[in-house]
Amino acid sequence: MSMQVGATPSSIDLQDAHVAFLAANPGFDEKALLALRAREYARLDKLDQVYLDYTGGGLHAESQLRQHMELLSNTVLGNPHSHNPTSLAMTELVEHTRHYVLEYFNADPAEYEAIFTANASGALKHVGESYPFEPGGRYLLTFDNHNSVNGIREFARSKGAEITYVSLTTPDLRIDQAALAHELARVDAGHPHLFAYPAQSNFSGVQHPLTLIEEAKSLGWDVLLDAAAFAPTNRLDLSRWHPDFVSLSFYKMFGYPTGLGCLLARREAVAKLHRPWFAGGTITIASVQGDGHYLADGEAAFEDGTVDYLNIPAIETGLRHLQSVGIETIHDRVIALTGWLLDALGSLRHSNGRPLLEIHGPRDVTARGGTVTVTFFGSDGEALDERRVEELANHANISLRSGCFCNPGAGEIAHGLSQEEMAAFFKANHTVSFDELRETLVNKYHKSIGSIRISVGIATNFEDVYRCVEFARSFLDKTADEIGDVSPDAGRGQPMRDAT
Repeated sequence: MSMQVGATPSSIDLQDAHVAFLAANPGFDEKALLALRAREYARLDKLDQVYLDYTGGGLHAESQLRQHMELLSNTVLGNPHSHNPTSLAMTELVEHTRHYVLEYFNADPAEYEAIFTANASGALKHVGESYPFEPGGRYLLTFDNHNSVNGIREFARSKGAEITYVSLTTPDLRIDQAALAHELARVDAGHPHLFAYPAQSNFSGVQHPLTLIEEAKSLGWDVLLDAAAFAPTNRLDLSRWHPDFVSLSFYKMFGYPTGLGCLLARREAVAKLHRPWFAGGTITIASVQGDGHYLADGEAAFEDGTVDYLNIPAIETGLRHLQSVGIETIHDRVIALTGWLLDALGSLRHSNGRPLLEIHGPRDVTARGGTVTVTFFGSDGEALDERRVEELANHANISLRSGCFCNPGAGEIAHGLSQEEMAAFFKANHTVSFDELRETLVNKYHKSIGSIRISVGIATNFEDVYRCVEFARSFLDKTADEIGDVSPDAGRGQPMRDAT
């Protein structure tokens, strides 16, 4: 069956809702936001697009592209691995950007170094493959982590280190603090121990305490902080907090360029790492006949091959754009819009009293960011296929995200999945796809691991979140049968994966 997406008789008028929102948030500078949106993100309104997937990727500003194209059009720049004029000019731009990254995060260059990577996952791989895991050592992490953090366990496992997960409490999906304190206290000072967690969940938007950094370090742990979901709308001040490793993706912060990330690492922590291989650009010398090599000092030892040198200057342009808007201003706007969104979505009920959706994570803005993940339910209480919800959102020009967002641990807790249920999938005699996983959970256990994620960011205005709520309202008093099934070609012929 098909479904028409549109407002229902109980819809709140946009103007009335807008006036009420501004009255409840007197510090919300809408005039400045509208000017920013018209100046830098006009394509959203020109194309009638409601972009609510900022946790998946930020949006670039028009001025970022203009400034970068201006640089490329007016300079001759060569591979920095040389000493000719174009190479030296490029080296100067790369190093200037590196220093500005440290400055943006208030990281003392005497304490931290900035290592350019392809993305946050590349930064995390550097730590995982080079960390001195060994028998007697430990890798401690929370259920709430991106898969690129989960993947480090394979390096730890191969070297004989103990791997321990700390669970989350429900319904807020915060770290079980008592369990974490117990695990942090289990330290053998004679072995290296690494604790990894996200500053902000890419699944639920929960912001886990940055105070855990010093708590863990005081007990002898090295700390890896995944800041990929946190940095786009929050200030990370590394003069106040001192994690050993920080992973970042710049496209999540400001949209362009999309092929660069960073590992911010304390120099003392980098000295503990042992790279299992070397590449061009990472060594001082290497020999075939001498059968040896010496790694370069500092960040050069981790920047494999030739860095993405023409795009690296665009990082500084993007960071300066965030500075010009003000990261605190962005944070405050995101929190105000998220608060309204949470209240509006949480109030939606079918005529029979059943809630339209379940919010996975905090229902208010205390210690959370602008990511809101939900599961929709029909009036009969049956969970709706999140793929169909996303498909209908596409028809309304609303960009949401469906899946489990590369964060299986948080999704498993949110959906009440057990260890036994999940372990069964890894006893199969074939590779299990995400679609197969989903269908088995739905049909056999009447559970799901898929949800809808809504995330707001730098250019989100009130009308965006209002249109999202009106879209959600269109599901009221409808069953799954009335909403219909996802179209066979909804994924354009591509198998669904566990997307970030």
